[in-house]
Amino acid sequence: MAGGRSAPGYSQRVTSTPTAARRATVDQVCADAVDVARLGLLAATSDDLIGEHVGVEADDERVVTHRFACLDPAYRGWHWAVTVTRASRSRTVTVDETVLLPGPDALLPPAWLPWSERLRPGDLGVGDLLPTREDDARLEPGWNAADLSEPVDDADPDEQAWAQTVVALGLTRPRVLSPIGLADALDRWYSGDAGPEAPLAQAAPASCASCAFLLPIGGHVGQAFGVCANVYSPSDGRVVSLEHGCGAHSEAAVVPSAHVPPPPVVDNLGYDVVTVGRDAGEPVVVDEDPGLG
Repeated sequence: MAGGRSAPGYSQRVTSTPTAARRATVDQVCADAVDVARLGLLAATSDDLIGEHVGVEADDERVVTHRFACLDPAYRGWHWAVTVTRASRSRTVTVDETVLLPGPDALLPPAWLPWSERLRPGDLGVGDLLPTREDDARLEPGWNAADLSEPVDDADPDEQAWAQTVVALGLTRPRVLSPIGLADALDRWYSGDAGPEAPLAQAAPASCASCAFLLPIGGHVGQAFGVCANVYSPSDGRVVSLEHGCGAHSEAAVVPSAHVPPPPVVDNLGYDVVTVGRDAGEPVVVDEDPGLG
């Protein structure tokens, strides 16, 4: 294939050179049958896609392969390979196989990867199932000795305590997280968006360790991680490093109280001179210095 396209009508041959074939000499009768090879190729493709003859090589005794340049613009760097052969003591050459093969400069698709290696975080959607391999290094066998298939005697406090302990420790699970899986998860959380080097944490006023919205995690994991419970934080409901932080820290700032304006100042000593009229258009001048006595 080239550029995601396949060569219709042609099979891609997997070439292997046995020891006997490497020692085989080119059969001259088959090597001279260039026209026979081109005619056989015309039965599979059009003449305008066949270029000049570029070489011949021996595959086996009385079996050679002629190579022609491919002029198809979609298969630049590829070549036509026509294998011809003849019977012993016969000079009649016949076409055995025609294929389109890539050269060293051909455009090829990426190497095929199994689905388990192509998956990336976020690929799993609603309704998708992701089977876990039996040899997944992130998991290890659980302790299968805890069998709770039989009902627990409610009257026996020892059995009740045993059952609660088994369930609390997760001993009924067939597989549990291995040290490799735990270390991988902690490293991923610490070095990702929930760690101290995230841009959000670098601009935070304080770390999550002093935030009231941090929910602690039990065990030794809780020595470095917790769960954010702030609805306004972008990390709400996620595991965060104690060294992480955001602008929604509980102690980031104190909300200022409402500003109360001061009471107005009334001047009881001075006065203003105004001009009023008794009748329309007739001004009355008020004494500018009526006195205060």
